[in-house]
Amino acid sequence: MIETPAPLDRTAAFRATMGRLASGVSVITTRAGSDRIGMTASAVSALSLDPLQLIVCISNHLYTRTAIAEHGRFAVNVLGHDGEELARHFAASKPDKFAGVETHEDHGVPVLKDAIATVVCDVSAALPGGDHTIFVGDARHFEHKTQGRPLVYFAGGFGGHAS
Repeated sequence: MIETPAPLDRTAAFRATMGRLASGVSVITTRAGSDRIGMTASAVSALSLDPLQLIVCISNHLYTRTAIAEHGRFAVNVLGHDGEELARHFAASKPDKFAGVETHEDHGVPVLKDAIATVVCDVSAALPGGDHTIFVGDARHFEHKTQGRPLVYFAGGFGGHAS
């Protein structure tokens, strides 16, 4: 018979299990008044082609969640295989995550110059998802570079996608 792990063991086991699911790495950006807000995320997915939508899942304890809910718009900046430093930079708790990072404004949100793809979205729904909020975004503007491979997160580490 298989034993059911204790709750903390179950959390760690689930995290380790889901860590086997490779995912792309993005930086989610938005605004809070005049402040630029950003965070690293791997819980991003296309949702629909009609209408054009994607989802991002943001922890309820992060200020980025509040900023997206209040601003009503966000950008998904897909990082390229050489973007590990940017991913770590936006994952850290810092007073100004945008210091030294090249951006431009696109439809009222900051967009990372070094992203290999960007989608600017208007929030069309915010749904509860356990300790996260699932934001459904209507794609307002999107673009991508024709060159570049994605940064991938797998088993607790970063890597590139082989061509």
